[in-house]
Amino acid sequence: MERRLAAVLAFDMEGYSRLMGADERGTLAAFRRHCNDIFNPRAAQYHGRIVKFTGDGALIEFASVVDSVCFAVEMQCALQAENSVIAPESRLCYRIGINTGDIMVDDGDIYGDGVNVAARLQEHADPGGISLSETAFNQIRGKLDLSFDYYGKRQVKNIGEPVAIYKVRLDDKAQALLTPLVRKAPWAYPGRLRWYAVAAAAVLIAGAALIWMRPWEPASLAPERFAYPLPDKPSIAVLPFINVSNDTEQDHLATGLTDDLITELSKVSGLFVIARHSVFALRTTSVSVQDVAAELGVHFVLEGSLQRTESKLRINVNLIDALTGLSLWAERYDREYSDIFAVQDDVISKIISALAIKLTKGERDQLARIPTDNLEAYDYYLRAEKEGFLYSDVDTYRRALSFYQKAIDLDPDFAEAHAGIARIAVDVWRNDYNLIWSAAVARKIAYDAAGQALKLDSGNARAHTVLALLQLVDGRREEATDSATRAITVQPNDSEAFGNFALILAQTGQREQAIGEVDKAMRLDPAPPMSFRLLAGITLYLSRENDRAVPLLEAARDGLPNAEPAREYLAAAYAHRDDEQHASQEAAKLLELFPDSNLTYYGYLYDYWREEDRNYHLEGLRRAGITDWPFGFEGKEADQIAGDELRALVGGTTWSGRHKNGTEFMQYFDNAGHTAYRSANTNVTGMVEVDANRICEKFEGYFLDRMTCGYVYRNTTDEARDKDYVHVSPQALKFFSVTPQ
Repeated sequence: MERRLAAVLAFDMEGYSRLMGADERGTLAAFRRHCNDIFNPRAAQYHGRIVKFTGDGALIEFASVVDSVCFAVEMQCALQAENSVIAPESRLCYRIGINTGDIMVDDGDIYGDGVNVAARLQEHADPGGISLSETAFNQIRGKLDLSFDYYGKRQVKNIGEPVAIYKVRLDDKAQALLTPLVRKAPWAYPGRLRWYAVAAAAVLIAGAALIWMRPWEPASLAPERFAYPLPDKPSIAVLPFINVSNDTEQDHLATGLTDDLITELSKVSGLFVIARHSVFALRTTSVSVQDVAAELGVHFVLEGSLQRTESKLRINVNLIDALTGLSLWAERYDREYSDIFAVQDDVISKIISALAIKLTKGERDQLARIPTDNLEAYDYYLRAEKEGFLYSDVDTYRRALSFYQKAIDLDPDFAEAHAGIARIAVDVWRNDYNLIWSAAVARKIAYDAAGQALKLDSGNARAHTVLALLQLVDGRREEATDSATRAITVQPNDSEAFGNFALILAQTGQREQAIGEVDKAMRLDPAPPMSFRLLAGITLYLSRENDRAVPLLEAARDGLPNAEPAREYLAAAYAHRDDEQHASQEAAKLLELFPDSNLTYYGYLYDYWREEDRNYHLEGLRRAGITDWPFGFEGKEADQIAGDELRALVGGTTWSGRHKNGTEFMQYFDNAGHTAYRSANTNVTGMVEVDANRICEKFEGYFLDRMTCGYVYRNTTDEARDKDYVHVSPQALKFFSVTPQ
């Protein structure tokens, strides 16, 4: 976990509950406007990073305490001017606390006393005021022409020592510091035509008539205003629900509600639904509904908030026609927490009704299904889903697995939780993450969990996708294609299902169709996670679309710098584009991260590929600079051990030696083809056989349970001169001597 010094600014809205009770919709709209017009642009102007919005406030990190105070002064003065013409009971006032100190950074969020003190300081600020800790005050003193009042030392919650507090006067000196607002252009994909506003004419024309007739036909709005063409059916983005509970412990509930609505709406073939990652990617930008719709290329947007107090739940939902800015339907639900599934059902049915969607019988049955009757199990499931699936992040996998298992312990019939375990297990198996399970165990868990999920819910798309990936690696290509097809049939808006379907098509030689399915997946998730960009890049690479594959693989490499496949496929793609310089650089970095990478290893790893595709990939890696054997070893034919002499080395003997990387090992062989390998970190048993001049080994649970073969040479190298032999295999380069048992 990274640690660093930073200036931390925290603010919240004074009287939030009162304002929400009086005018919930107006309060939320004003807060969003403040985010869009003040908080976001001013934070960018003063180089602040908005860590998160908290429903009625925010947490922002600055590298400079001067910048943090300038931001605070700009913010409060702007709001002061706005409130001067608003009735006192309707004003939105914020309290700001600023502290400097050591913080810990984990997955974009920040923690530690440096953060806690800032959060507590805001509680001691006046409405519309700014409070500083003594450490922040000492760093700002003499650098800005501002006036301060000493507030004294105060005991704050959960902080051991009293904190000295200073308050900033918002007087003429503060006004003199104000600067014109400098807005940065919103980010966009290459080639996007930015959409700054919906013209007044479009509002008038697209008003009442289109809402009540065919609202998904945007005849009055020029298509070029959107980042993507609007689909030929109603399209919707479900924005992340805002947790307004003043309790971050409920964040996962708001996230889970968003996820569930996306998942359920995605089952409707008559809708086009944007995937979760793309909507969550816009969570901290606080742009307008129209901007979101333009960014994602959708006609309708669903937004809402959630507040939980013990067993009570308040959910506000608003379905907006982004072309007109008008609300098609809005509702407030005051229910018991136990009614959350009933609320979800009602929201979905109201959306379907508002957009005049016709459901098939299968869709009606799927939407009527309740995932679990156990709310505690559901809570653990939501926590697991919030963890997400970060490529090769073992710690994330472990946390998610723990939550899924707790959900299953509470409700063994919870199909989605079984499917979640299956999804992680198949990644562990395919990528040989032995830190969690051995390959054999992961494969069995994936099959068992996916099978159990489908037994409980035959329409579980994630389980069908897992089954498809297992069948693909097992060489059952037709079955894999069938399973992947079922996944996209039952979940026609699932970008992950489409992405994996595209990969299976590419690996079964159906390249043109694979490209089309990648395009569908990317349209459903226009701002996908890095792991999905990697998947799409690999699929396009296998489809020989390297000009499109390379930018995706480059993004995956930058976002997942230690992920082996990102470097591996990018090196090969560069080589096939005749970009020798970049191919060589990527291969060098691959070998720096994974020094024993070699073509023989990849040949075994991808033995389930079609021979044409496997040779294409190995040739690309060879051209990039990857060698046949680990560390570029090339044995001399005159030194090679074969025949009876080779058999004698693995019959009733013990090898004692060390790997190229220095790891000491012992390996025992009996006379019946059994072997046991031991090192400081590994203790495994397996089978061994001699095939002509090769030693072939299989260790259960390792390297996808493959039997892999290598060679033994007399050690005539300049390395490890105290050892008599060299054993080169796809997995390792070892130097050893032999002693009889």
